Amino acid sequence: MEIIKKPVLTEKASIFTEKQNRYAFKVDHRANKIQIKEAIEAMFGVTVVGVNTMVVAGKAKSRFTKAGNVSGRAPKYKKAVITVKDGDTIDFYTTL
Repeated sequence: MEIIKKPVLTEKASIFTEKQNRYAFKVDHRANKIQIKEAIEAMFGVTVVGVNTMVVAGKAKSRFTKAGNVSGRAPKYKKAVITVKDGDTIDFYTTL
């Protein structure tokens, strides 16, 4: 099971990173906080202070095409917000 899928690079996540030393990741929906903490520490070599998880609900999507209105849903996913020790940083562009 691949626990860490990809980082969440949104405006809100980058504000968390700059001000509170927190990073957001999309993770496997079966992973618990202990597994997420171990995976982050092994992958990036940082000390994790805290892990907060949440399940983000999928949004309803629709678009208008020649065939008519096509509607569906974006899938739900699990997001983990990781707090690392002061002085530690994660650089997404060199490690992933």
